[in-house]
Amino acid sequence: MRVLVTGGYGFIGSFVAERFNMEGYEVSIIDNLATGSRQNVDCKHKSYIMSVEERNCEEIFRNNRFDVVIHLAAQVSVATSMENPRQDTKSNVLGLSNMLVLSHKYGVKKFIFASSAAVYGLNDQLPLQESAQRDPISPYGINKMIGEIYCAKWHEIYALETLCFRFSNVYGPRQDSLGEGGVVSIFMDRTTKGQELTIYGDGGQTRDFIYVEDVADAIYRASYSDLTGVYNLSTNTESSVNDLIEALRGLHGTASVSYRDFRQGDIYRSALDNSRIGNDLDWAPKYDLQEGLYRTYEWFKNERPAEEPVTKPDRERPSLLARAVKAIIPYAENMLAFALSAWLTLTIEDTLYNFIDIRLFYIIIIGIIYGSRQSIIAVALSVALYTYQLLEDGYDLISLFYGTDLFFQIAIYLFVGLVVGYSIERRTNAAKSKERQLEALQVKYAFLNEVYDETRIVKEELQQQIMNNGDSFGKIYSITKELDSLEPEQIFTSTVTVVESIMKSQSVSIYTVNKYKSYLRLAARSNGRDFEVPKSMKVDDYPYMKQLLDCKKIYINKELLGDSPLLAAPVISGGEVVAIVSLHQMKFDNFSLYYQNLFKITVDLISSSLSRALSYVGATSSQRYIEGTQVLRPDVFTDILASKRMASDKHGIEYVLLSAGPPGDAPPDLADQISRSLRETDYLGLGPDGQLLVLLSNSSKQDAAFVLNRFYNNNIKLDIVKEDLRYA
Repeated sequence: MRVLVTGGYGFIGSFVAERFNMEGYEVSIIDNLATGSRQNVDCKHKSYIMSVEERNCEEIFRNNRFDVVIHLAAQVSVATSMENPRQDTKSNVLGLSNMLVLSHKYGVKKFIFASSAAVYGLNDQLPLQESAQRDPISPYGINKMIGEIYCAKWHEIYALETLCFRFSNVYGPRQDSLGEGGVVSIFMDRTTKGQELTIYGDGGQTRDFIYVEDVADAIYRASYSDLTGVYNLSTNTESSVNDLIEALRGLHGTASVSYRDFRQGDIYRSALDNSRIGNDLDWAPKYDLQEGLYRTYEWFKNERPAEEPVTKPDRERPSLLARAVKAIIPYAENMLAFALSAWLTLTIEDTLYNFIDIRLFYIIIIGIIYGSRQSIIAVALSVALYTYQLLEDGYDLISLFYGTDLFFQIAIYLFVGLVVGYSIERRTNAAKSKERQLEALQVKYAFLNEVYDETRIVKEELQQQIMNNGDSFGKIYSITKELDSLEPEQIFTSTVTVVESIMKSQSVSIYTVNKYKSYLRLAARSNGRDFEVPKSMKVDDYPYMKQLLDCKKIYINKELLGDSPLLAAPVISGGEVVAIVSLHQMKFDNFSLYYQNLFKITVDLISSSLSRALSYVGATSSQRYIEGTQVLRPDVFTDILASKRMASDKHGIEYVLLSAGPPGDAPPDLADQISRSLRETDYLGLGPDGQLLVLLSNSSKQDAAFVLNRFYNNNIKLDIVKEDLRYA
């Protein structure tokens, strides 16, 4: 399973990314690091440093084919949204629409959007339900409301499963001072530094604080649910700022406080109703405010990374003086060139060079160097110089305008200046355009090369996994080959080995279900030193057993109840539950969605093998039993006995073999009398020498003594077979 977390290096995103990684997902992160930090995430993931509104994001979707997208990337400051609405809209609306478009285009199954309580605005009908009127009072809240509309329309038009969570005030480790829960971060920071806390108002303002790990848990659980629409995500509890101060004093010891005037626009009371998410997802916050603040305080005190000085990028913006000098240089050089051309024009008197128009050369050179703007200035200066020369030669100013020489010369200068300037500017613009295209291609090449390298690494990892991983298809196939049998007893014994190997646990049991579905009888179990399970179980005494038999679905012990296994799944044959496979202990890191799915697939394979074996037994019953009796033929009974001996050797499953004596001594109706008194898991058959034998499954010597006494009371005398006393 592949998940994309946008804003995954941020406060909430980092916890979400780590939670999905812990559950066995392949995690990818898109983040522009505007507020996030790579240090926040230390689990395995793919990293893409870019903004969510960029076109290059399509390459990420094309190469990964995500199952779930968690969209947390956003501009989270209400104050910033008021100062720069355009930037807020770019991040919170354009980025969302880009993610929705790509999610639909590349087949994402679930899209979860982080909305906010800010969509409600000033509403004092607490606690606020999802149906309450939306009336945001900031661009941030407006854009979150628009985001919810986008998600609803993508669900309506394209059938993309979209889910919007309206967060209350999220707080916890790794949080900065931005966002709606920033007051906790600010107070923690100032408290640990011994600084004074500032409260705007009387401190009676209330907020609905929710711990970040509760948010991550809800997002993870919702990702594989069928929930869509809008849900509040909160604790449904009002906590005042004064309560927060007292809790901090309880953790730190002292905290000085100063009160100031209320800030305009602040909401006095806030709380969100979380009953819908609690009912529909069976979710509830695990951490109360006291526990959450304690965990946050410990992080601020002991684990928060040291503040590093902010380093400026290499390409700094030029100073005002530098920009002014750069702008003046073309004009200065133009004037210098004009001065030179004027000096040459006015000093050359030799008639040999009078045909050379130095002013024209000046215009051409300036146009070539600087383009049309400076060439027009050169034209104007050249015309002024030419006019000055004519006046010096005795022409009258008014008479100049009656002649054609001046206008002809102006036309030549202007034509040359415009043509040269335009040509040079066009070529310069074309060159700059090519440079920009080259830079864009270089950036795209670098990005695609990075994607290629990551794809190649993933490919190599998958190849190694197929070859070496204990959960690879090849190894699972080789392990499950042990189930390739037509004898149910052999499958029961092999099931334990198969589940132990795949699930990496030595605490597996399999129980058969009686035809009334009231009792379960142990068929096989792991041979662990400290692993004990009852030999029989009454269904009514174990609620999870009733759930398995009724719903026929995998049971997951999420509450970690001591009297229930961690995982249990029904073995189904012909639409009925015939056995239950249970996993009682496993490593905590393996108690994840990945291993839950792996367990389900394994039990499905067991069900398939057992169904095939039971069908074979039913189809060959006339060949398995002596005609007209419930007595197994010698060859069939011998195979079952061999399976029991193997189960005893591998897993320590006890059994007892009883004999009714020599063939000639047995009464004619003895077989019928014995079969009526046996359990469903016991067997009656003929031995190789023709004697009538009884195989008591999962029975000890004490169990056998009880059975023998019961048969004796019914005038049936049985004896334990001597060579099998070691199993009694």
